[in-house]
Amino acid sequence: MLNSKQRAQLRGLANPLPVTLHIGKDGVTEGVIRQLEELLESHELIKGKVLESAMVSPRTAADALCEQTHADTVQCIGARFILFRQAREPDKRKIALVK
Repeated sequence: MLNSKQRAQLRGLANPLPVTLHIGKDGVTEGVIRQLEELLESHELIKGKVLESAMVSPRTAADALCEQTHADTVQCIGARFILFRQAREPDKRKIALVK
């Protein structure tokens, strides 16, 4: 679970990031979850977007993805959301959270 200082830190780090995960009209599928797992392991912090054609809200999609991947939702504004999960291997971790 992230505290407010950690969320603020991650929001600042995510600001310049491009959108790397798109949720389409099929919603949260197994393919999206697999892609997210790979992105979280390599980048730890990702920005996603729910397309207008999707039948799911951005908050619902972010919550479902977090539940499946054990990630944390950093922020959800409009159609975009930011997710964070530390890499499982300590030597691959890129982001050091404030306490």
